[in-house]
Amino acid sequence: GPGGGAALENANPLIYRRSGERPVTAREEDDELPDSIDDREIFDILAVQLRSAFLNPAHLIRSINDPEHPLTLEELNVVEQVRVKVNDAESTVAVEFTPTIPHCSMATLIGLSIKVKLIRSLPERFKLDVHITPGTHASEHAVNKQLADKERVAAALENSHLLEVVNQCLSARS
Repeated sequence: GPGGGAALENANPLIYRRSGERPVTAREEDDELPDSIDDREIFDILAVQLRSAFLNPAHLIRSINDPEHPLTLEELNVVEQVRVKVNDAESTVAVEFTPTIPHCSMATLIGLSIKVKLIRSLPERFKLDVHITPGTHASEHAVNKQLADKERVAAALENSHLLEVVNQCLSARS
C-alpha cells in the first residue's frame, strides 16, 4: 500500500504471460481507409509501458501496473483481451477487470486508472464502461457503482493526491 512498509495483500500473485505485439494489417496501413477501433486496440492502449503507483518503475496495463506489485495488470491477469468489448459503430467500450484477490483494497484505484487511461486515449464520442468481472470481488457492486458514476469519477480526479496516484499508475517509464 501507499504506507511504504505495509504488507502486500497478495504477496505471491500468479504471473501470466504477456501477449505479443499485434501484427499490422494492410488495411490498417492504408491511409485512405478509416481506422475502426477494436478490442485489441483498446487492450493495447491499456498496455503501453506504465509505472506502478507505489513501487519502483517496472515492466510493461497490458501495461497499467497493479498499485501493489511491480507487474502489469496483464501479467497479473487483471486485464485480458477477451474481457475488452468494443463497438466502434455505437462508440462503446466495455472493459472488465479481475482483482487478484476477492478483498483487494485497490480495486477502485485500478478501475479508475483504467477509466482515466481510456478517457485520455479515446475520442470523446466513446461511452466507457469499466467494471469488475462478475463474482470476483467482495465489493464488486459498490466499486462498479463508483466507477459508473461520472460525478464521483470527476470528483475523485479533482482530489490532487488521488490524481497523483492515478498519474503514477499511468506514467510511462523514462
